[in-house]
Amino acid sequence: MYKHLTVVKHPLVQHKLTLMRQKDTSTAVFRQLLREISQLLAYEITRELEMTTRRIETPLCEMDAPVLAGKKLALVSILRAGNGLLDGVLELIPSARVGFVGLYRDEETLQPVQYYFKVPDGLEGRVVIVVDPMLATGNSSAAAVDLLKQAGANNIRFLCLLAAPEGVARMEEAHPDVPIITAAVDECLNDHGYIVPGLGDAGDRMFGTK
Repeated sequence: MYKHLTVVKHPLVQHKLTLMRQKDTSTAVFRQLLREISQLLAYEITRELEMTTRRIETPLCEMDAPVLAGKKLALVSILRAGNGLLDGVLELIPSARVGFVGLYRDEETLQPVQYYFKVPDGLEGRVVIVVDPMLATGNSSAAAVDLLKQAGANNIRFLCLLAAPEGVARMEEAHPDVPIITAAVDECLNDHGYIVPGLGDAGDRMFGTK
């Protein structure tokens, strides 16, 4: 198994993922499940955040209580499907800064083509969580991380719903310093670069565009 990969085996994560895989799951239910599962995955990816203490006053006395340390987190969605994960994570971390990377996959070459890039200032020193439901070929994900590193990010984590072995290997080769959190690693990619057994195109199922 890959050193930088964590597969979240929590029963609720696995149950909700099974519901999402079913082809007859409606757009509304798919979207809701994605929001719910993203919060469970976010719990895992934020497990090792740095902490400090702050002096507060409870109804009974003062105490030094634990709080998050450092700059506010940055969440970066790989458009468009990443927004489904983004919504759920933002509910958990509402103070996070948000950025977007627009990449689409050329269906002939399976290589990413950039069309948009807008991220928060001061990525240096922030924990940056990149979200995209599917880690398939890994080309778009690796390209997004390239752009974020060029913008100054030096503490990046990748959150996805499903991964293919090919995508995990591609990310490990390109960015061995970026840990990956996912709900499952499926069997393989098909000839069109889709994850098998997978759940189809996450963006189309989320937005009802197919």
